Amino acid sequence: MPKFVLGNISRLIIHSIGNKSTADGVRLCDKLSNYENVEETLNKLITSNFKFDELYQFHFFPDLELNPVYTIIKAMFEHTDIDDFINQSKNMGRYLYDKSNHPQIKPGELGVFYLADCTVDDEVVDCIGIFKSENKQKILKVEDRQNGYDLADIEGLSIQKLDKGCLIFNLHSEQGYLVAVVDNTNKHAEAKYWTEDFLSIRPVNNEYHQTTQIMETAKQFIAQAMDSDDEESKSEKIGLLNRSVDYFKNNEQFDLQEFEQRVFANDDLIQQYQDFSQNYVQENQLEPVKSFAISPKAVKKQEKYFKSVVKLDKNFHIYIHGGKDMIEKGRDEDGRKFYKIYYQEEN
Repeated sequence: MPKFVLGNISRLIIHSIGNKSTADGVRLCDKLSNYENVEETLNKLITSNFKFDELYQFHFFPDLELNPVYTIIKAMFEHTDIDDFINQSKNMGRYLYDKSNHPQIKPGELGVFYLADCTVDDEVVDCIGIFKSENKQKILKVEDRQNGYDLADIEGLSIQKLDKGCLIFNLHSEQGYLVAVVDNTNKHAEAKYWTEDFLSIRPVNNEYHQTTQIMETAKQFIAQAMDSDDEESKSEKIGLLNRSVDYFKNNEQFDLQEFEQRVFANDDLIQQYQDFSQNYVQENQLEPVKSFAISPKAVKKQEKYFKSVVKLDKNFHIYIHGGKDMIEKGRDEDGRKFYKIYYQEEN
């Protein structure tokens, strides 16, 4: 993974973007914003919110040059005078408004800024940043009066957390640049307007993305495809999930054939997984992968989604960490379901 060091903000402009479905309109500014008194706070907000584990690039069908945000960013990098920066930021504001047509999308402030002299590994590059603030926070301000102090509440932008944002580094322009993304608001369908409808980005095909892709494919297969097989119990599914995670935690290099043999073991299940994986790749427009270096950060993130708990009514939770031969499932003569567990010692 590349090492990123961000530069300082050299220019910033803010526009107000409403919701198109309610005809809120936009308010586009004609001059740069003054941030002199809050420059340190702004720089800290940016550096603390962006992570660079998973990187993205602009894309668009049928041609990258038809992606509006990509063409705006490209023009900003090629023409760096202030007037062009302001005009292109207005174009970005108009386009964001055009994509803010879901009734649940909140109005907010769109900030566009320029970061000079960033470094990616050992290469010095410029960067353009975008953020949208949708949620306001209230703070209490202490006001000094002649005979004491009063309190007043002030509403403003959070200095801790960005709602939505992205950083575009001036690298690999023909492939859609190098993009880092923040999207901290809700996960419903309307939230996709930022990454899909507005930015139109996709993950860079690196080891982080490849690790995530295979782990997600395995999890989806075990959860969905095996639901139709009545002979497979929850404990057996959890055993497969655990073997999947163990493979990624205990290996530095992924090999598809080895993974299939270690996790799924029998030929019928392997064939089912291969069929499912092929459909999953096609439906999600992904690239098939057979080998890559495993990303420990991706494994750590994905591991928490591999649940290894069997919930029995409201009374019991059984945590399973492998060893499916040590657990049996059955029914007694009265029809009551049970699990029988074997163990070596009690701790």
